Amino acid sequence: MERLQKVMAHAGVASRRKCEELIISGHVQVNGKLVTELGYKVSTSDKIEVDGVPLYKEEPVYYLFNKPQRVISAVSDDKGRAVVTDYFQGLQERIYPIGRLDYDTTGLLLLTNDGEFANLLMHPKYHVEKTYIAKVKGIPTEQQLKKLKYGIKIDGKKTAPAKVKLLSGDTDKQTATIELTIHEGWNHQVKKMFMAIGTPVMKLRREKYGSLTLDHLGVGQWRPLKKYEVQKLKQEAMQMQPKK
Repeated sequence: MERLQKVMAHAGVASRRKCEELIISGHVQVNGKLVTELGYKVSTSDKIEVDGVPLYKEEPVYYLFNKPQRVISAVSDDKGRAVVTDYFQGLQERIYPIGRLDYDTTGLLLLTNDGEFANLLMHPKYHVEKTYIAKVKGIPTEQQLKKLKYGIKIDGKKTAPAKVKLLSGDTDKQTATIELTIHEGWNHQVKKMFMAIGTPVMKLRREKYGSLTLDHLGVGQWRPLKKYEVQKLKQEAMQMQPKK
């Protein structure tokens, strides 16, 4: 017997957290009965339906995508804007993004139908590093960069220590290119961190996720992850748990 949300996530419905929301909001039936409790357990013989659609177990798939600008990190958009899954035509599996990149942010995004894998990478207790390249307005001083390095308060809470490197500065245009590595994933976190030191972001690209890089993958292109890459990400997530 397994918890209903875990079975749904394994079947590729969505991340476990999203599956929990679907259960609570009355979208799930088990053997024809509406279930809204998160502790509900099911067996392999139970018939599960989400919005009337029977659940079936998909083989887990994992993709690395180089997200373009002006694309939503979602599977649908009520405003009719392009979403990341528009680039994955012809797939049999129902995939969704692991976390999100802002509408105007480009770079490395992972997509899967494996809810357990998505939860492992997104859960705040796992410290998987993500590296960004930011073009910012203004050239930050060493003191400003130290604020990012040691943690800076945004939205009333302090960020964890980050890795920061000034890659270049243009004194004529008063812009700079900075590499920033963090393990958190707060809403608009990178942009807010740079705004907090007085150097607003002009362009932002995610270059690295754990051990994965874009590796010459063109904008709008994607590729399946290799088995060893998936396994390595899982190992990295478990190894990067904070020490008690």
